[in-house]
Order: sequence, then C-alpha cells, then structure tokens
Amino acid sequence: MSLVPPSNFPGQRLRLGVNIDHVATIRNARGGAHPDVLRAAHLAADAGADGITAHLREDRRHIRDSDIDRLMSEISLPLNLEMAATEEMLAIALRHRPHAACLVPERRQERTTEGGLDVVGGYDHLAPLIGRLNDAGIRVSLFIAPERDQLDAARKVGAPVVELHTGRYADAEDAAEVEMELARLADAARHAEAIGLECHAGHGLRFDNVVPVAALPQLRELNIGHFLVGEAVFVGLEGAIRQMRVLMDQARAI
Repeated sequence: MSLVPPSNFPGQRLRLGVNIDHVATIRNARGGAHPDVLRAAHLAADAGADGITAHLREDRRHIRDSDIDRLMSEISLPLNLEMAATEEMLAIALRHRPHAACLVPERRQERTTEGGLDVVGGYDHLAPLIGRLNDAGIRVSLFIAPERDQLDAARKVGAPVVELHTGRYADAEDAAEVEMELARLADAARHAEAIGLECHAGHGLRFDNVVPVAALPQLRELNIGHFLVGEAVFVGLEGAIRQMRVLMDQARAI
C-alpha cells in the first residue's frame, strides 16, 4: 500500500509522517493513560498527516506494545514502525504487519536516535532481516546518513526505501554549515533516485528549517515528531501539524 499514488514531477505533494513518540514520553512521565497516543494519531490525521510513525524501543521508554496494538487496530492512516534490527522487534513487526518498518540504530543511553544505521558494516546482519520483512509485505526503510556508500549498501541489501538523517543539517550553527549539509542531503537524494530507492528524510526538522529540505524534488516523505509535540504546547497538535503541512506544500509550489 502506498500513501499516495507515485509521481515523478517536481511539484508533487510531499507526504508527512507524524511521529507520536513524545506524546507517549509525556504520558510516561506521570504514568497512567494521559495524554493518549491514539488521540494524537487521530488529531494528526485530521490535521493533514499522511501516516503515523512510532518507535518501539527495546526499553519501552515511550511507545509501549499496547500502543502498537491500538494503533494497528484503530487508526486508518498507515503506520510506520521504527525499530531496531533485532529478533525481538522483527517478531513484533511480523505479528502486526504495519504498512512500513524503518530500521534505526538504537543505544540505550541515547535520548534520541543520534546517527544513521551503518548498512555497510551491518550488511550480513541486516540482509536476512530485511528479506523477512519484504516477504511479509512490509515496506522496509533504512534510516541512514546522507552518504553514497550507505545508499549503495541499502540498495544492495534489498531495502526499497531510505530515510536520510537530517540531524547535522538541523544542528548546523552558521549559514555556511547549513548550506554544506543541505548540499549533502541534495546529493544523497539525487543518488537515491538514480539507483532506484524511494527517498524520505527526517530528524530535527522545524518550521524554520523544513522548507529547503521539503523543496528537494526527489524526497517523497518527511517524518517529524519531537518539534511538533513541543510546539503543540503553544498552539495545539493540530495547529502545529497544519502549519508544517502548509510549509511543506509551499516548498513544493516554489
């Protein structure tokens, strides 16, 4: 299942996947059931999201197994399950069969996913896992740094989709560094398309930096979460998502 029909013209609509992990982070700070991640998913759909992303971590620090159960059974939007490349997470994905599974590196001590998956070094481990997800009809994506060797390895290992880690771009501190990191993303997106990979991007994207990334014509989807949940404190979740949707659409209209 595709979120929207494929198209190759530069002005095509860019999909928005809303990551609801940090709604769960707020809930887990006090325990109980509030705020409800399922309600957040429904609000995201109403505000123009094309999909929901949730990262089920090994230590269950935010999203829980029961959240995945409810999201799979009660939302109409496609679910993108972010997961570590482990047998435990593979079993969960194969049991639920979400629309997509995005393989990410995971370390217990990190606060968020701090870098891309090393597909080059992890080829032998990743290949059979990706094969099993592909066989189950789950769209596999790999969260990687915008580097050609990682893209080539992703193609070789059998993943149809890559998600470029935009963290270095988002964290850049001066105009020259921003331009350099944007150029890296643009080169990676072009290379992904050239070798037949669908290309997504995400991490650290905000109102003030999303437009140049959204304007890259090879990108098909952005996944954004932490900023939207933080901005929701001030304008509400629907308002934050609607504004992000407007900015992404304006970028494609340029």
